[in-house]
Amino acid sequence: MAMNLWQGENAFTERPNKIITIDGAAQRKVVGRRSLGEWRPEARGHDALATILGQNSIRDQRLLPLRHGRMAASPWTYYRGAAAVMAADLASAPNTGITVQLCGDAHVLNFGLWNTPERNLAFDLRDFDETLPGPFEWDVKRFLASLVILARANGVEAHAKDAVAAGYAGYRDWIATYSTWPEIDIWYDSVSTEQLLDYATSDDDHKLDKLIEKRAEKRSSRGAFKKLTSVVDGAQRITEDPPYRTHALNDHLAELETIVAQYQASVPDHISSLWSRFDLVDAVQQVVGVGSVGMRVFLTLSEERRTSDPIFLQVKQAGPSVYEQFLSPSVYDNHGSRVIHGQRMIQSATDMFVGWTSISSDGDTGAPMDFYVRQFRDGKVIPKGEMIAPRLSQFATACGHVLARAHARSGDVQAIHDYLGSSSKAGDAFAEFAFAYADQNDRDHAQLAKAIEDGEVDAVEGWPGR
Repeated sequence: MAMNLWQGENAFTERPNKIITIDGAAQRKVVGRRSLGEWRPEARGHDALATILGQNSIRDQRLLPLRHGRMAASPWTYYRGAAAVMAADLASAPNTGITVQLCGDAHVLNFGLWNTPERNLAFDLRDFDETLPGPFEWDVKRFLASLVILARANGVEAHAKDAVAAGYAGYRDWIATYSTWPEIDIWYDSVSTEQLLDYATSDDDHKLDKLIEKRAEKRSSRGAFKKLTSVVDGAQRITEDPPYRTHALNDHLAELETIVAQYQASVPDHISSLWSRFDLVDAVQQVVGVGSVGMRVFLTLSEERRTSDPIFLQVKQAGPSVYEQFLSPSVYDNHGSRVIHGQRMIQSATDMFVGWTSISSDGDTGAPMDFYVRQFRDGKVIPKGEMIAPRLSQFATACGHVLARAHARSGDVQAIHDYLGSSSKAGDAFAEFAFAYADQNDRDHAQLAKAIEDGEVDAVEGWPGR
């Protein structure tokens, strides 16, 4: 059977989604399915600690000890921050050449819920900082390895094998299903809250749906306004929580004003018109995530002029995808644009406020800094490891479904289906890799922890909600 393969850099000159056709089943001769399970540490070609530290040059140097401390907290937090390490490791082995729009960081907690523009909660991928066209199996490997690492971190390692099998089955079965659907039906498909609950709850378990509903109601700009602001000198201001949320914008205030102004040029006219009805009233620098710590992130508060209704936007620095040095460079000249275009390709429905911008850097290189913009929260419910650990297999099945839909939207689903086949070869190999790589992640985490203990790497402890 034939497949569509994203062409290289030159093929994107006119349209970034131009495709060529190759035979998916024939790719088994390029990378045999059993070889998907191989992990050879001696062939990785890089030092994990050097790769982590090599990402620090474009980050806010004041926040690097916090990033290192978060990553060193556990093998799981290390994995969350070590997408660059795994990118290099994945690139050290031959790939299938069956190309999709990679999420790039498809670990199990990067799936979550938020409101579509129609105000319906949908379950989908939620992080696209590393998105880039690349081999489909790289997303699958990162997803399945994350299940093993999360299971170990939450004391349910005995269930890791079942969770990996369930996650792969969710992916494979929906790839098979989508291979029978018309393309337009794939693009309209989404995973609703009800479908997620069908996966993740049993007949006598009614806690998860109530928790989702309660959290989603609070995860909005109006909910954030109540929780994150206070009146200071007669004006509404975002409340500080140093060092995670501060008004320390003396070095960035002019940059932020430029970012917000230029952002409007990246959104459609009707959104720009809507946005013109709001005034920017406050902004803080924010620390988010694990791998993102040190990237410049701002939280802005704007109020609608007529009713003072609030809206929060998150403005986040975007650097090159960690995969770009191993694949073709992004066809977009702005990495914020790369992130947003990848998000729109992968997600079933995307926040209507997303956009991008860039500014000239005052640093030594003078290179521009790119940013992307999105609503802050907007119904977003991010799962917690301890919440999903007791039902990890069920949750993994739902994640496999979502990942399959993302790949079916952005690649040739028939080719992936033909490559995977109906036997257990691919599934067994992916499982073998997941456990082998989880062991490697343990060793890499220990390397970082020792470097911190020996004083070679600066680190401080700290986590929101501490």
